[in-house]
Amino acid sequence: MRRPLAWALAACLSLFSLFAAAQTPPLLLAGTYRADIDPAGYWVSEKYDGVRAVWDGRELRFRSGRPVPAPGWFVAGLPSQALDGELWLGRGRFDALSAIVRKAEPLDAEWRQVKYMVFELPDAPGSFTERIEAMKRIVAASRLPNLRAVEQFRVADRAELARRLDAVVKGGGEGLMLHRAAAAYRTGRSDDLLKLKPYRDAEARVVGHEPGRGRLRGLTGALRMEMPDGRRFRLGAGLGDAERRQPPPVGSLVTYRYQELTPGGLPRFPRYWRVREEF
Repeated sequence: MRRPLAWALAACLSLFSLFAAAQTPPLLLAGTYRADIDPAGYWVSEKYDGVRAVWDGRELRFRSGRPVPAPGWFVAGLPSQALDGELWLGRGRFDALSAIVRKAEPLDAEWRQVKYMVFELPDAPGSFTERIEAMKRIVAASRLPNLRAVEQFRVADRAELARRLDAVVKGGGEGLMLHRAAAAYRTGRSDDLLKLKPYRDAEARVVGHEPGRGRLRGLTGALRMEMPDGRRFRLGAGLGDAERRQPPPVGSLVTYRYQELTPGGLPRFPRYWRVREEF
């Protein structure tokens, strides 16, 4: 009798998870900037290394649809207008941010440091240029110290874009985002929104660990990784001593960086970056 009850409970939990995820509408997704694209027609901003969060006018949710366990005061005063943005601590502080936003019981002192960086108004009318002005008005009217509108700027050409990217990366930033100035709001992936970084990155699952040799004897030498399409590769570069002593467990989703793809579709010179938290 206990087993059917356990199955029923598991099924209920699964249905609840699907329902929660369904509460987040389809999102605007970024493509990758290409050299043949003229950046003059775009607004440009820093690409924040944070955790994406969507405010639907009543609740703040991760991109998965799960509620963000933020303190009540953090969301009190947010507008009825839907917002899309990043929870952010600062450059190079993703791991600390991840630890804060994953806690079921939020700590006020930690959340006081978190900023909600708004970069879009879902389903709002007008061009992106018009939505930028609307975001500024909404943020100013809220008077919330933790709510910020992402700074947007224009560049004249590819050379200026390259200089801006270089400055952000040298300062510890991840890269840039380009948003077509004339674009109406729409979800999905298109050239309306593009990301520009000095490297490429992707995610793959850990399917095994390879023992180290030589100075790495007794530690993990490399991770065996599986890409979403089923192709596999080894990932050893970029692993620190901590990851080699206690590697990401099998099943973990790992973000890695690479230069380009081989003719066979595998990443060339992949380097471990971090475990991808599935919020």
